[in-house]
Amino acid sequence: MIVARVIGTVVCTQKDARLGGHKLQVVEPVAMASQKSDGKPLVAIDTVGAGLGEIVLVVSGSSARQTDATTGTPVDAVIMGIVDSIDLDGQRVFEKG
Repeated sequence: MIVARVIGTVVCTQKDARLGGHKLQVVEPVAMASQKSDGKPLVAIDTVGAGLGEIVLVVSGSSARQTDATTGTPVDAVIMGIVDSIDLDGQRVFEKG
């Protein structure tokens, strides 16, 4: 799993029919401890209704096709969780809100 921040959206008027009804979000991997940028942005299918700026959990590769919403869908990355908090070594390093 990848911890990432939602930084934008992608709109496609023409796309594979199996992607119909799915929101495409641009996510940027972040370091868990600091939530600072830690990688190249990528496009992910949003299965949980994440919003701009939220910290999310992303799965990629074959795992991306294992959710109820993406089985049999041509996807390589899926937002499958919105992070409420992150604790590392007994310290809270992130809390939503």
